[in-house]
Amino acid sequence: MGTQVAFSNDAKRSDEILGGLRWRYAVKTYDAARKITEEQLGVLEESILLAPSSFGIQPYKVFVISDPEVRERLKPAAYNQPAITDASHLFVFAYKKTLTDADLEKFVDRIAEVREQERDELSGLEASVKGAAQRSIESGSIETWNSRQAYIGLGFLLETAALLGIDATPMEGFDPQKVDEVLGLKDHTAVVIAAVGYRDADKDWLAPLPKVRKPKHELIERV
Repeated sequence: MGTQVAFSNDAKRSDEILGGLRWRYAVKTYDAARKITEEQLGVLEESILLAPSSFGIQPYKVFVISDPEVRERLKPAAYNQPAITDASHLFVFAYKKTLTDADLEKFVDRIAEVREQERDELSGLEASVKGAAQRSIESGSIETWNSRQAYIGLGFLLETAALLGIDATPMEGFDPQKVDEVLGLKDHTAVVIAAVGYRDADKDWLAPLPKVRKPKHELIERV
């Protein structure tokens, strides 16, 4: 059984959450001199680790890149976008191209280890997971399935960053094959990048502009 988290002031908490989400935007210009702390980085990484995924498989990896040399090599692959080198860190999400029986057996082994269960007790779950993966492979949708899980992790990263007062920019404008080459990826492929750091509000043309979203009634319908 998980531990129930209790908050003493729900109204204040709600204001903090919505305030952070209203404050964030897709930063275009980062302050290259400002870096997030190791503690903040740890929280961001943990938020991704805690993100849900289908069956809990987490069929992706996240590369957290601060090395200036690696980022200079990545920049041409991302059409020379300044955030690649100017943000404090880059988070590259790369999904697994397929799922093998060995991958899924390792996953079930991990469940047995963490929950202190007998491995044989999980045979039904193992069969279910393997069946779902096999159906996705046979239908040609395994890469779509796996990549969607990576985006859930991205969402958790973006919200956590906003609540910490840290800027984050999701980026799909890059050549995945070239990013894969720089990072030496074979079984995985890059699907989305998040630049993380602090805005340079004086130089970012987007910083003073109001956030534009659909009217709530057009996007959300209660049934």
